[in-house]
Amino acid sequence: MGQQSLIYAFVARGTVILAEYTEFTGNFTTIASQCLMKLPASNNKFTYTCDGHTFNYLVEDGFTYCVVAVESVGRQVPIAFLDRVKDDFTKRYGGGKAATAAANSLNRDFGSKLKEHMQYCVDHPEEISKLAKVKAQVSEVKGVMMENIEKVLDRGEKIELLVDKTENLRSQVLIPVIALQVSFGVFIINATLLMLPFRE
Repeated sequence: MGQQSLIYAFVARGTVILAEYTEFTGNFTTIASQCLMKLPASNNKFTYTCDGHTFNYLVEDGFTYCVVAVESVGRQVPIAFLDRVKDDFTKRYGGGKAATAAANSLNRDFGSKLKEHMQYCVDHPEEISKLAKVKAQVSEVKGVMMENIEKVLDRGEKIELLVDKTENLRSQVLIPVIALQVSFGVFIINATLLMLPFRE
């Protein structure tokens, strides 16, 4: 994979870019900023394609992580890059400096980190691919587990209904049994009294 596969990256709080990195010139920075303005605020991943490039975004907890990549790279490497950057950024600045930082004020500290993450992702595409497969498998397992939990919960409701019905049946059957036991007890007492020898 060529070194030019990831060409621009930034981290923003809302629409304020806090740190960015690129070694290239072009209109991709303008397009990336325009897309940032139009992104929904919900936590999610977004990819836009324009002029042979993908503009990949990860929005989480008010921060947006972006990487512009050559379209031929695919989605795995850019998404892995975004995950790495988000984790690193959150460890360094979570809940602190980033919440109030001015535009481009984290460039000196975090711009070099963006470069390192770009280089790592470009140099290790096989590892990124394996990691993406593992994440996909984990997501699939999560999905199956959620389905199973929903089925168990549905069954739980059905089991509760069965328990209620069983309790009702039990109480309905118990009354005649108790009555039978009482009447059988009275019969035994009467029979015993009849069998007692009569003395005068």
